[in-house]
Amino acid sequence: GWVPVKASEASAEEGAAMARLMQLSLRGARGLTGRPTSSRRLVTRCGTSGKFWIGGNWKSNGTAESVAKLVDELNSGTVPSNTEVIVSPTFLQIPYVSQNLDQTKFAVSAQNCWVEGYGAYTGEISAEALADAGLNWVILGHSERRALNGESNELVADKTKKALDTGLSVIACIGETLEQRESGEMFNILDAQLAAIADKVSDWSKIVVAYEPVWAIGTGVVATPDQAQEVHAYLRKWFADKVSADVSKSIRVVYGGSVNAENCAELATKEDVDGFLVGGASLKGPDFLVIANAFETQAVSA
Repeated sequence: GWVPVKASEASAEEGAAMARLMQLSLRGARGLTGRPTSSRRLVTRCGTSGKFWIGGNWKSNGTAESVAKLVDELNSGTVPSNTEVIVSPTFLQIPYVSQNLDQTKFAVSAQNCWVEGYGAYTGEISAEALADAGLNWVILGHSERRALNGESNELVADKTKKALDTGLSVIACIGETLEQRESGEMFNILDAQLAAIADKVSDWSKIVVAYEPVWAIGTGVVATPDQAQEVHAYLRKWFADKVSADVSKSIRVVYGGSVNAENCAELATKEDVDGFLVGGASLKGPDFLVIANAFETQAVSA
């Protein structure tokens, strides 16, 4: 079972943590383990065989007026052919966005779904209902739902299987808290989050993994490019060791956590960073378009 947690409880000691966050963001390029991280620039496609991937998670934001403005801004921009771009409005805004957003450039995702199908589940949205509405994507396991709604690794895994069985593609979110990172438990936490999904899922072809360090979400503190690369390389090795070499090569592992128009280009240089799941900056049309073009602007090695 799971028990809802108040937001105030989930963000306890936030003020004291911010000082540690700033220090953490300035750590050197050797990362947490002391191992040097890769500096090879991109030549073709990160470490995978798919397109660069950009997701915009609008969370519980957007009025009818602001969403209409944002849709107009996005429609006025361009998206490169080597990049797949998804936006995720609130459930109430999905019909308008689906009808008015240029879906030759963007796809639309939901932010959550329930673990069961249609039935007596007040307040929940089934994967079947999302598919019936024409959606192809859903975000599952976001740290805000894990913290505020008590979603366990097992529940996230069950939701993932349900969504995949219904034909949806899944953005599966994982990530550690500041305390878990500083205590040396980070990799154990990530292992457990992925292992729960691997116990229920055999086909990873419709999953994008979003690594979102909880300490970087909405704080303005972003992991350094080398910190992000170190974790993404670890996750790719995890897939090679625990799932298969083919999945390790093909799965897209994207970074989330205070990504914006200023830092996206440098983050996109890292070979195992296959895109971004963007929060606040996705509510600003011009900024999100800059992020959507981050991979297109990267120089390539001779």
